[in-house]
Amino acid sequence: MTNLERKTARLTLLIDPHKKHAFEQLCASQDQTPSQVVRQLIRDYLHSHGVEYQTQPSRPSAGKNDQ
Repeated sequence: MTNLERKTARLTLLIDPHKKHAFEQLCASQDQTPSQVVRQLIRDYLHSHGVEYQTQPSRPSAGKNDQ
């Protein structure tokens, strides 16, 4: 997990209660939280569609403001 991924934004979704329970049970059986699995699903989905995104804050280039 990158530093940026430690800074979180909330994603709210609606899901059938039976699917939610089954998902939570499966996650628990794999010793993962539902949030961990959803984050991995999103990373995989973005990757499979060739979507790039910033994973670390931009750093100013050295000497840019040095005069």
